[in-house]
Amino acid sequence: MREARSGDLEAIVRLHAADTLGGHGDGWNEETASAYAAAFARIVTSEDHMLFVAEAGGDVIGTFQVSLVPCLTARGATRARLEAVQVRADRRSGGVGAAMVLFAEAWARERGAAFVELTSNVARTDAHRFYARLGYAQSHLGFKKSL
Repeated sequence: MREARSGDLEAIVRLHAADTLGGHGDGWNEETASAYAAAFARIVTSEDHMLFVAEAGGDVIGTFQVSLVPCLTARGATRARLEAVQVRADRRSGGVGAAMVLFAEAWARERGAAFVELTSNVARTDAHRFYARLGYAQSHLGFKKSL
């Protein structure tokens, strides 16, 4: 596990684009590269957001983002939001995803987060079982709205 570098950006976007359940199909091309580069720059210049990759043999095989969010509930606790967890299809079920989540939890704990939250597409039943095995409870109902 390591912090993502700008040279990883295309591989990260391609990981997400390969995910047919997540609806991330716009992918990496000349038209989208600048938008992804701008988002990457915003993430890596913020102390409250971190983008990581899992690497094996010099290849990016997984990625995830962790954001710290201060809140006025739970006595002003800081929550960590785990997002965009993705493992390359040929490396799934080999412990990479669990290692990424545990790494994210440790990173958040070191920065004072009281808990980790995440959302998962309702169609991802395998992912839901995965998160439950790691101790995550389905405690809230999430909503999204495109702007």
